[in-house]
Amino acid sequence: MKKLGFGLMRMPTLDKTNAADVDIEQVKKMVDSFIEKGFTYFDTALMYNGSASESVAKTVLVDRYPRDSFTLATKLHAAFFDSMEDRDKVFGAQLERTGAGYFDYYLIHGIESSMLPKYEQFDCFNWLLDKKEKGLVKHAGFSYHDSAELLDKILTKYPEMEFVQLQINYLDWESEWVQSRACYEVAVKHGKPVIVMEPVKGGTLARVPEEAEKLFKNSDPNMSVPSWAIRFAASLDNVMVVLSGMSNIEQMEDNLSYMDNFKPLTDEEKTLCYKVADIINGQIAVPCTGCSYCLEGCPKKIAIPQYFSLYNEDMRENLEEKGWTVSYANYGILANKFGKAKDCIECGQCESVCPQHLSIVKTLKEVSAHFDS
Repeated sequence: MKKLGFGLMRMPTLDKTNAADVDIEQVKKMVDSFIEKGFTYFDTALMYNGSASESVAKTVLVDRYPRDSFTLATKLHAAFFDSMEDRDKVFGAQLERTGAGYFDYYLIHGIESSMLPKYEQFDCFNWLLDKKEKGLVKHAGFSYHDSAELLDKILTKYPEMEFVQLQINYLDWESEWVQSRACYEVAVKHGKPVIVMEPVKGGTLARVPEEAEKLFKNSDPNMSVPSWAIRFAASLDNVMVVLSGMSNIEQMEDNLSYMDNFKPLTDEEKTLCYKVADIINGQIAVPCTGCSYCLEGCPKKIAIPQYFSLYNEDMRENLEEKGWTVSYANYGILANKFGKAKDCIECGQCESVCPQHLSIVKTLKEVSAHFDS
């Protein structure tokens, strides 16, 4: 399998304020380019792109290509079941939405310490193995957001799990919280291949500070900035595939240009990535990846990841010199459709599902102080 996977999570939309309004024709072109180059791995989930992702997968992929010509992965998330029966209802609905007949890879979604008890209460690991036994799933595994210590315990307890999906990128490689390197090493220890999510950290590593961009361009002017992030993750020996949530045909073409005949980074190039990570860590305000899990249950419908992105952009600007940035206008456009940052009622729903464990309520107050004034 070639090491680039198409993450159907941040697909292009016709209405920029509606993630479910997917630009089907553009995605079809992206899928065609992807498959034409010999790439086969597609990753979806129930909540992606405003809960439209699995249905879009049917339209752009399953209905247009022979089933044995592509690899499809989806997931069971703890937020969508509350009984043994619910697990099968979710799975059945996923089969219907995708029209896939079976899933090549199926993941217990976003395991962390707060979610693990629910997955164990409803026996989800054995449930998934039963789906595999019945031929409805080819490979059973899970995606993970927690410490290397807990990952080691899970893989020891459930050795039948065949793979693990981890957040790995050069910015989080030595992160005390994300623990990309430590978790990767645990997967290697247990002999489990790794699928990489968030290699570009929700776009953060596609738009690096000018100082960092110059380092990359001086090293290789022909390589795009995000290519360094994708290639960093793909260069790890135990990585099976790197997921990229491509949002337009241009991103697709860029990724294909260097992943078609992939060459791992040299030690010198990896060191350069670590230098860039140090620069970025010195400037980033909110380490949000834009996964949008926080949006589903927000009672005030606050555009949390979008507001964090605008806030990060402004924090990298010389605000004393500029006084006003386009982020203020973009905030106003979003606020016309969604709740403002100041509308937060501090219910904590967002923090309970955030894979990055961000202090969202506190940060929304900072965003409000910046934009709502």
